[in-house]
Amino acid sequence: MPSSLHGAISFWLLLTRLGEAQILLPLALMTFGSLLWRPHGLSARPAALGWLALFCGAIAITTASKVAFMGWGVGWAALDFTGVSGHSMFAAAVYPIVAGTLASRWSPGKRYAAIGAGYALALLVGVSRLMIGVHSPSEVVAGLLLGGVASALPLVWAGIAPGYISPVVPALVAAWLAMMPVQAPPSTTHSLVTRMSLMLSGRSEPFTRADLQQRLVWCCMLDGANKTDGFLVMARRKPQQ
Repeated sequence: MPSSLHGAISFWLLLTRLGEAQILLPLALMTFGSLLWRPHGLSARPAALGWLALFCGAIAITTASKVAFMGWGVGWAALDFTGVSGHSMFAAAVYPIVAGTLASRWSPGKRYAAIGAGYALALLVGVSRLMIGVHSPSEVVAGLLLGGVASALPLVWAGIAPGYISPVVPALVAAWLAMMPVQAPPSTTHSLVTRMSLMLSGRSEPFTRADLQQRLVWCCMLDGANKTDGFLVMARRKPQQ
């Protein structure tokens, strides 16, 4: 493998870790605490509480979409959709709020630029999911939109009022984001959701993207002129196991 290609793959693999729940949940908790309990932070509580509610809702929707597909095969074959991208959702829900919180004492223009940088980082995380081949465009877009709504609504409705942020907080955030993509153990979120899906559905194996595409081929052949009975049986067989 050429060194340039290997370097590009390594870059996207490292970047995609910035969307992991094990990295972003502690960061979200730290940010929530900074908004809720900072000096003169009463005016930031509506944004903090609204964000918490929407963030929890986004997590629930993302998890439900994955469980529905892996457990029961509920997907959208035409869009290659097997569930909301969790990395994209987490990144879009967390980074803009983190950036807005850290920049809360800056001028409005600089604060909006920081929030925009948070959304840009989330977009890069979404692109990384495409570059390493683990999600389709529809899944990444769904994740970015869902997480984006969870972060944008509190910012629009309540805003993050200027207030004191301890200099320890930016230092902790920077250290966390610099260290964890390299030092954190492999994420186990997907395996946990898979086990949940199998437990709830009673299946021995989860539905896969291949199953979804086989169903699409089967449906297209039923609608088309070229129908091969043997192929249709093969395409239908695996989802029925």
